[in-house]
Amino acid sequence: MGVYTLPDLPYDYSALERAMSAEILELHHSKHHAAYVKGANDTLEQLAEARDQERFGGLVGLQKTLAFHLSGHVLHSLFWQNLSPAGGDRPEGPLADAVTEHFGSFEAFRKQLTAATVGVQGSGWGILSWEPLGRRLIVEQVYDHHGNVGQGSTPLLAFDAWEHAYYLQYRNVRPDYVERLWDVVDWQDVSARFAAATAATGV
Repeated sequence: MGVYTLPDLPYDYSALERAMSAEILELHHSKHHAAYVKGANDTLEQLAEARDQERFGGLVGLQKTLAFHLSGHVLHSLFWQNLSPAGGDRPEGPLADAVTEHFGSFEAFRKQLTAATVGVQGSGWGILSWEPLGRRLIVEQVYDHHGNVGQGSTPLLAFDAWEHAYYLQYRNVRPDYVERLWDVVDWQDVSARFAAATAATGV
């Protein structure tokens, strides 16, 4: 049975100082993300044990726990790739055209994703996703890691709004943290994900 592993970051812990300190990034990656990886693997083992023993009384709880940890692993893996010390500015090419088509302008999109991220109640994410049925870009506000998500949508750009992502540096001022994230967005990565998602749906 395959297991999930913590991915290496494509940069040093100090590389994103424009948005987050090395201390926060190291704790976020090596402790918090690692905990989701371990949680997903542990839950898979518990599910296998439940199947072997045909004891399904706790299945609902295990399925929810797997969704929580696995989604945390997936979104954090995306988050690290979405960021770059050379990031910032705005997208170009087909992604830029799609942003204008579906949001009116880059500025309008930026304001909506910022508001969605800042406005998460408790812990969660602001996410730019490709929605294949409507063949359009949408902004989603995700609670925890897995609630309030359009089924079938593909996340392209994720902003982490959990307190562990920013509290040591920004305290309770989440808006300042989110504004800084825009300075390190790797639009080449987001554009590549957009191209793959649209190709998969024949758009």
